[in-house]
Amino acid sequence: MISIPIDTETIRLSQLLKLANVVQDGVEAKFRIADKEVRVNGEVETRRGRKLRTGDQVEFDGEVYEVAGITTT
Repeated sequence: MISIPIDTETIRLSQLLKLANVVQDGVEAKFRIADKEVRVNGEVETRRGRKLRTGDQVEFDGEVYEVAGITTT
């Protein structure tokens, strides 16, 4: 499992995929999500605007990414 730290309370699914460097841009994220290639907490997710919170897990391309929560700078 790969932890993805965020500095906000929530993050959109498409933004998380970009932050994790698994898609190049929002357009690619949109197509991957629409093609049902992404799961959130074990369920196929087709909404790219799905808000993720600390502890949510995203499965994509054989990897699992977990929202690590708010980080401080």
